[in-house]
Amino acid sequence: MKKILITRRLLKESEDKASKMFDAKFNGNDELYSQSKLIELSEGHDAILTSLTDKMDEETINKLPDSIKVISNFAVGFGNIDLEAAKKRGIAVTNTPEVLSDATAEIGILLILGACRRVPEGIQAAKESSWKWSADYLIGKQLTGTRLGILGMGRIGQKIAKIAKSLGMIIHYHNRSKLSDEKEQGAIYHDSIKSLFGVSDVLSICCPATKETENLINKETLEYFPTGAVITNVARGDIVEDEALIDALNRRKIYAAGLDVYKGEPNLNSGYLKIKSVFILPHLGSATKHTRIAMANLAIDNIDEFFKTGNCKNKVN
Repeated sequence: MKKILITRRLLKESEDKASKMFDAKFNGNDELYSQSKLIELSEGHDAILTSLTDKMDEETINKLPDSIKVISNFAVGFGNIDLEAAKKRGIAVTNTPEVLSDATAEIGILLILGACRRVPEGIQAAKESSWKWSADYLIGKQLTGTRLGILGMGRIGQKIAKIAKSLGMIIHYHNRSKLSDEKEQGAIYHDSIKSLFGVSDVLSICCPATKETENLINKETLEYFPTGAVITNVARGDIVEDEALIDALNRRKIYAAGLDVYKGEPNLNSGYLKIKSVFILPHLGSATKHTRIAMANLAIDNIDEFFKTGNCKNKVN
């Protein structure tokens, strides 16, 4: 029976599954392992089931024992893993796509609603019993007829588009390539971010974090947006240059922001906390019981598939 190291605590259903399929070492206290401890614990194991909180950089991967053949990431993203370093060591890296698309799209829509309808201010006023109804109290932006730009029209982007369209939003998108008519569902394609941003009353960031997309939202590109636009991010914090977005919010170039992800999680740039129009969540994209079980089970199945076949359909390197 193959031995696997699971770096973070999983829900009971998934840990039971892992126990039946492997000789699994669990993290009962859900401790955040240091890189040195993770390397130490991996001795004698065949695979590691990692989470986004595990920094698997080149140095860490190069110190893993030769017995490690698979790193199965408990996420659709894999920015925490140096894919090239793993490839050089002959270690397969897998992820968990598709199973979290619905849950993440729901949070994507929540961010849009929360930012457009001034939810942070409303919650604060309700808690303090400091509000008084009037015709112009906490006037926000209505979604009906609003142009939604989707940056990255993959599985999650398409699901957000479908829900947003039902709310009366007009869908625009930028992707590495134009989608088929069936997948577009009437959405309007833009071949550049400048073109997309220029028509985006609301932007939903759904693209993966890569070298090409790092700090894609920056001082220059923020000027492409219509004054009073709303920016939301359900993808990765690395895509947004925080200081530039904070400045644009303070200048009212950008009306509001909705963020489920940010650089240096869980440490948020304090500048956001001083702005009333920022709606912040603690990376809840996939946080439903159904989805977290499905993600963990897929991460476990990825390891099983690799050892049975020598490959895995969710291999990313």
